[in-house]
Amino acid sequence: MYSYIIEKGKEGDFARARVEGVDASVKDLVEVCGNIRYKPVDKAIKLLEAVADGSMPILYRSNNKRLGHRRELGGKKGRYPKKSAKIVLGALKSAIANAQQKGLSEELIVTHACANKLATYMRYASKGRRNISAMETARIEIVLKEKEGAKRPAKKHAHKEEAQKAPSKGEKKEAAKEAVKKETAADNAGAVKAETRAGDAQLEEKKEDKINAHVRDDKNLPGRKPSQKVK
Repeated sequence: MYSYIIEKGKEGDFARARVEGVDASVKDLVEVCGNIRYKPVDKAIKLLEAVADGSMPILYRSNNKRLGHRRELGGKKGRYPKKSAKIVLGALKSAIANAQQKGLSEELIVTHACANKLATYMRYASKGRRNISAMETARIEIVLKEKEGAKRPAKKHAHKEEAQKAPSKGEKKEAAKEAVKKETAADNAGAVKAETRAGDAQLEEKKEDKINAHVRDDKNLPGRKPSQKVK
């Protein structure tokens, strides 16, 4: 377990990742993890990618009986565990993503990498028969730490400020209610103005009708001019 690697009170300086129930050879996973331990992250990624492509073997320090000697390893025993290399590479990338999420520096070192054996399941053959071989599952653990003297990137507070400025649900509801009230008030004011305008227009029409009626009466009176006023 990686708990003994991380010091108490310094959990923020580490980034970790774990993969459970891996369907791969435990021996291969152990050797792959041993080859990337205490290495910088960039070198570990290059090694795992080369092993996954089959262009670079992995040095087997144990479980190496009857293994061939590899020229790339200086005549030492090794193998090409492509499947295990791909799985460990995925776990390493997950740990790097966790480090970026924590705001750690890009200069990271693999301080802990191991593989442990988990449950074993019996393999079944056709017609319900049990096969002699068993399927082994494993667990992978990777812990990363910043290199000494590495500078962390500047923190971005824009997201926090936006989160602080963002209104809550209650504030949004109140703002919506106020907007509706303003709209209704504006509509009512417009309706009142329209009614007053219509009333003014009717009054003006009535005044004009009265004036026209007086003018007609003046014209109909005998011996008087339209301009003369009736006392």
